Amino acid sequence: MSWDLELILVVATAVTGLIHYGYSLWHRLRRQAPPAHRFWLAEWSHALFPVLLLVLVLRTFVVEPFRIPSGSMMPTLLVGDLILVNKYSYGLRLPVWHTRILEVGQPERGDVVVFRFPKNPNLDYIKRVVALPEDEVVYTGKQLRVNGRVYPQENPRPFLDELTGLPRPHHTQYTESIRGRRHDILRDSLYEGVARTFTVPPGHYLVMGDNRDHSSDSRVWGFVPEDHLVGRAFLVWMNLDFLLASLVHSEVSLISRLGKIQ
Repeated sequence: MSWDLELILVVATAVTGLIHYGYSLWHRLRRQAPPAHRFWLAEWSHALFPVLLLVLVLRTFVVEPFRIPSGSMMPTLLVGDLILVNKYSYGLRLPVWHTRILEVGQPERGDVVVFRFPKNPNLDYIKRVVALPEDEVVYTGKQLRVNGRVYPQENPRPFLDELTGLPRPHHTQYTESIRGRRHDILRDSLYEGVARTFTVPPGHYLVMGDNRDHSSDSRVWGFVPEDHLVGRAFLVWMNLDFLLASLVHSEVSLISRLGKIQ
């Protein structure tokens, strides 16, 4: 959720709450019962405040929807996937200010995380955590080595487009293992990977897209500060493109896009 939308939700909740309770308090101080028919602004505030408060609490502390805007996380996540983000995995934070008020946990290697883009905190990005604070990372031959330990890439196979079923030219899908946690990645044979070494600073994370040769991530713009974390992506619950395609083509299954994010 962008900072602007978050601020609007906080302000709307505060304003409707003040009007709702202020209207009742005003009549109590005057020792009058509120009229059967409230002033229209008080009536709207009475109806909207509990709804806005519930939405604010859920989106701030529990779960937030997110739409995948690009192909940088293919094949794990496709453009148009609608996902849910667990907002309490990495601690509870105040809306707008993002100050952590309760520590719950920290990201682990292999987590798919949503975070505020360090170069423009008004934008939310999604990538996979591949290294933790103070890790030593070597990226060479399109493979990751973290603290001297290689993340193996196994089972190479053609990448099949899930809507058409046709192989995508030059793309190979691998199963990568990060400390026993397995997920799929894509490599493009037309792209020569650039060897890089990193030392992750304290309080920061190194993130990459699963579409390794077509992702703008920590290799390009640097590390993600801990206070920019939004939450852990855990579920794909809808993809409208697949929904429409499944209504037209029986061989396309929406079910193939739904489920837990690995």
